[in-house]
Amino acid sequence: MGARARLVLLLTLCALLFFLGLGTLGLTDRDEGSNAEAAREMVASGDWLTPTLNGSPRFAKPILIYWLISGSYLAFGVSEFTARLPSALFGTLLVLMQYAFASRIFGPTVGLRAALMLLLNFEVLAIGRMVLTDMVLVFFTTLSIFCFFLAMQGVGRTKRWYWGFYIGMALATLTKGPVGVLIPLLAVIPYLLFTRRGREVARECRLLPGTAVFLLIAAPWYAAMFLLHGTDYAASARGDTLTRFSSVIGGHGGTILFYIPILFLGFFPWSGFLPAALIQALRKSDEGPQRAVQFLCTVWVLGVFIFFTLSSTRLPHYIAPLFPAAALLVAASWDQFLSTQSGRAGAVSLWLTLGVGCVLGLAFVGSDWGYQRFNAQIAQEFPAAAQVDPGWAPMAIGFLILGGMGLFGYAALTEGRAESSFGIASGLMGVIALLIVTVALPRFNQYFIEPPQVLADIAGLNLEETDTLVVYGRPKPSLLFYAKRRCPAGKPCIEVIKPGEEEKLRPMLDRPGQIMILTLDRLRAKLPAPASTYQLVVSRHGYVLLAKQPVFKS
Repeated sequence: MGARARLVLLLTLCALLFFLGLGTLGLTDRDEGSNAEAAREMVASGDWLTPTLNGSPRFAKPILIYWLISGSYLAFGVSEFTARLPSALFGTLLVLMQYAFASRIFGPTVGLRAALMLLLNFEVLAIGRMVLTDMVLVFFTTLSIFCFFLAMQGVGRTKRWYWGFYIGMALATLTKGPVGVLIPLLAVIPYLLFTRRGREVARECRLLPGTAVFLLIAAPWYAAMFLLHGTDYAASARGDTLTRFSSVIGGHGGTILFYIPILFLGFFPWSGFLPAALIQALRKSDEGPQRAVQFLCTVWVLGVFIFFTLSSTRLPHYIAPLFPAAALLVAASWDQFLSTQSGRAGAVSLWLTLGVGCVLGLAFVGSDWGYQRFNAQIAQEFPAAAQVDPGWAPMAIGFLILGGMGLFGYAALTEGRAESSFGIASGLMGVIALLIVTVALPRFNQYFIEPPQVLADIAGLNLEETDTLVVYGRPKPSLLFYAKRRCPAGKPCIEVIKPGEEEKLRPMLDRPGQIMILTLDRLRAKLPAPASTYQLVVSRHGYVLLAKQPVFKS
């Protein structure tokens, strides 16, 4: 396969897996809804420095992701597709960068494998289709580490790659804060210590000018925020960095083993080969560029994994920055592990892969049982669960995984079938991804995501800026996005009342003008008078929209 054909293949797969149906799923809560709405409010207000959410400053994330989403809105309009467009674009760029870097070090065959392994796994496919900071963060941290390696291994003019190291960290810091610096350093510093190249690199890496470039890019926005918001911003920044590491935020805890199943399932179907690839790379640290990059990727994977394991707040996408390194490691060792000379390492990797596949396949096959078993709990938040089933797609995906693992195992155990094994695993993930995007997610959206969002859209059409919209129930930032309300000066766009806080609602009921309440039908009886007698405007799959005065638009 020629270079042009490989690029066409990668671009086609990225177009299908990142962009196909990108706007058909409603925004999920909380992060997607919050990020998309904050960018929408930025465009509406014209304030390009301070992000806001529901009219209040939102300090949870730095500015770059909001600039990217807002730019997408200005170019193509406000929609779910344009909110997710930056993640899909940066996912595509990440895959192409992985291909270019791996091809330069290992050749085009390994380069293509490394790029496909990075694309074809559950974690990267998910974050590439969501309004999150993580895909942009992964792109810039990976760019930083790749540039560092190229500069360190190069001579003469190739030392200019060090500028990319600093620029990548700066843009990553503007994307997600100090972690944008930390992730590259978790790879680079241990590598320099183990290979004893610290002094050599310190002499040539232009530390002072590089730091100046880093500060020139990253510091101005942070300085502006401190000048504008002072201690409020400082407290928030501290809470989203140090506090997140030392304490559980938002109930996102878990045990110290949290990321082990996340890595094995998220990096499927390649994860079974990762432990052996890590062990193999640790044995030889710096014997030529190929061995050197494998060792760098090993400390990269281990550094990120250990750091986020030690963090008290844990979420599945936190370890996404290690996936480029993991894909490169497995791709570089693929032929060796699937050869007859692979020995115990290859056998263990193969059976571990088959084991993970069986667990995942059985989980999908058994999803209907689990859905019925916990239906009452699910219906508390998603009322449609009481009337609809998951459909045929989850079970089909489960049997597809089980059958695909059988074919993969047969091919892998047959001499000289490394290429066909890779093709089977890649094709399996591609088909699963397309089945999820085209069948499973639209059904999930119709009954579980879309209903309250349709009601929020109707409310937004019928309310003036001075009117009041109340959401009674669990906070759903995505409803702000669909109501598309301009926040009155000093007031929220939507009043959010949680169950148990009904007394806060009473003063709002005396406001002049139209008042609308969006809530679950099961919570309607708990509304204080006179809200409990408001007329029903529309209901949808267990959600209701109530109004104080007659409504005409829908």
